[in-house]
Amino acid sequence: MSEAKSNADFAPCLTAVMPVYNEAATVAEVVRVVLAQRPVQQLVIVDDCSTDGTWEQLQPLAQNEPRIQLIRHEVNQGKGAALRTGIAHATAEIVIIQDADLEYDPQEYHLLLAPILSGKADVVFGSRFIGAGAHRVLYFWHSIGNRFLTLCSNMATDLNLTDMETCYKIFRREIIQKIRIQENRFGFEPEITAKVARLQVRIYEVAISYYGRTYAEGKKIGWRDGIRALWCIFKYNFL
Repeated sequence: MSEAKSNADFAPCLTAVMPVYNEAATVAEVVRVVLAQRPVQQLVIVDDCSTDGTWEQLQPLAQNEPRIQLIRHEVNQGKGAALRTGIAHATAEIVIIQDADLEYDPQEYHLLLAPILSGKADVVFGSRFIGAGAHRVLYFWHSIGNRFLTLCSNMATDLNLTDMETCYKIFRREIIQKIRIQENRFGFEPEITAKVARLQVRIYEVAISYYGRTYAEGKKIGWRDGIRALWCIFKYNFL
């Protein structure tokens, strides 16, 4: 049995792509924690026309940190659009999606990297539903909705994922950069899952922690995004 590794055991090999929209309360702390992880070679931040002071916080953070590439959309377009912009600028061999809130822990990057760096995987999903780390107790119907969307996605892709809607998805760069992302909002998750499944690459899941937010704390996804996700599952698997 090999010994468990931490982020400190990995050489720089990772681009974190961070879409940001109105996250002034958390973005500086997330940037600090992401850059503290040794595997992070590059952090691409795409501000999607924030109006709450987020952009003003990001500019001084980027001035003295050569690993940060800071991009701004002049019109708000959505998470998928910000990811499309950010992924195109990734240069490291592996790319991870990182939200600008504190729901996911960058100190767990090593868990996601391990299957790829060991030569076993091409894509890794971080699952909030297979145990291990701490999980904040929040909305029952959100968890049911997530599991239902994952079930529908699995039926269409013939994968056996437990958490299709997870933020933490990590890819070999050549894989994610050859996929054309069409969705501008949260439909990115079912779209990218369908397109990765079609490539017949090696997909793994690992357990991650999850520190969810309430709507009062800034959570943005809603029931309309769930309806859109169902449409995206159908669209990108069957049309």
